Amino acid sequence: MNRSIETSKKLFNEAQNYIPGGVNSPVRAFKAVGGDPLFIKSAKGAFMYDEDGNAYYDLINSWGPMIIGHAHPEIESAVKEAIGNSLSFGAPNAKEVEIAELITEMVPSIEKVRMVNSGTEATMSAIRLARGYTNRNKIIKMEGCYHGHGDSFLIAAGSGAMTLGTPNSPGVTQGTANDTLTVPFNDLESVDKLIDETGDDIAAIILEPVAGNMGCVLPEDGYLEGLRKRCDDNGILLIFDEVMTGFRLAPGGAQEVYGVIPDMTTLGKIIGGGMPVGAYGGKKEIMEFVAPTGPVYQAGTLSGNPVAMAAGLAMLNHLKNNPQVYTTLSTLTEKLHKGIQEIHDKKNLPYTINRLGSMISVFFTDKTVTDLETAKTCDTELFGKYFQAMLDEGVYLPPAQFESWFLSYSLKEEDIDKIIDAHEKAIDKVL
Repeated sequence: MNRSIETSKKLFNEAQNYIPGGVNSPVRAFKAVGGDPLFIKSAKGAFMYDEDGNAYYDLINSWGPMIIGHAHPEIESAVKEAIGNSLSFGAPNAKEVEIAELITEMVPSIEKVRMVNSGTEATMSAIRLARGYTNRNKIIKMEGCYHGHGDSFLIAAGSGAMTLGTPNSPGVTQGTANDTLTVPFNDLESVDKLIDETGDDIAAIILEPVAGNMGCVLPEDGYLEGLRKRCDDNGILLIFDEVMTGFRLAPGGAQEVYGVIPDMTTLGKIIGGGMPVGAYGGKKEIMEFVAPTGPVYQAGTLSGNPVAMAAGLAMLNHLKNNPQVYTTLSTLTEKLHKGIQEIHDKKNLPYTINRLGSMISVFFTDKTVTDLETAKTCDTELFGKYFQAMLDEGVYLPPAQFESWFLSYSLKEEDIDKIIDAHEKAIDKVL
């Protein structure tokens, strides 16, 4: 593919004069993969188009929320109708009630839910609530799980923090770090050790039930069930961060897939239909500890924003009324998985592929990837070359080895065939 990105280069050079690093979220800077970031002008269905007019199959989908494709007419229609009534009220609106009712209906763990504006806000609020409800101070998080950029979470974090080699961010106080205990993902023995040492002061265990921020990493058999039992036995709240997996792996998220019900769940991405949004919810008695019914304070002028609520309500209703979205997406992702694996087998390449539903990662390592340490065995330099080669073939991947790919329902089988063909060409080029 002969593509010019001169407009993107010019925009990036200009952006660096006014925006730190030229981007508003670190992983967008392409530091992990080399080259200059692309500036996107538009997207429709399965494709994104950059400022130079190049088209790309989109396997990021805004990091998950565009599950039914870009610029879906139902979402666009809902947003257009909402903006005619003003962009923000700072007061209650009817769609907040409708989407809250729908979320409680679809997500097994949620009896009450509070809307916020981002996944980071959701996780920050959830752990504050957990601490207030239990009257305990410490939390356990899993190494490589990313829960946003709240101070409590930037310890052994995944996503861009890992990509940039700064898992322990300056600006996080030692006191905050001391209250965040970290253990490897898929390691119950390490959890037991922490509980034995500090169990009386552990408020919550928080994790991505299916990790997406060290690449797609699945829980091993019995892992989530083991965490549930340990929380029950020790008065600890179990929090599933389903910002990525919620409404993507199933209508009820990973907790529906695995049949393990947390005490609280954090959500984002899909529940905004592409608009900025987040939410946290859980058991009624826990959620009623939030102001104004309880003592734990959390607020936000734009929480429950009418435009975001309209987009999210349209998205969730579409998913609820079209269950074939999940079966089709799973079939398409399985086809992609098999196609890539066949290429690797043919070429005697030992690389690992992890997949669940419409989340998938190709790890450039011969190790089985089950946690952060095995993910870090990947050849990141090779991934960077592969990423650029895939761009040349018209496929836009997450610009980091340590991020899951997300497919959308707008892809067709023939598109998957083209992506598989692009993968083979890219592999041949970089090897």
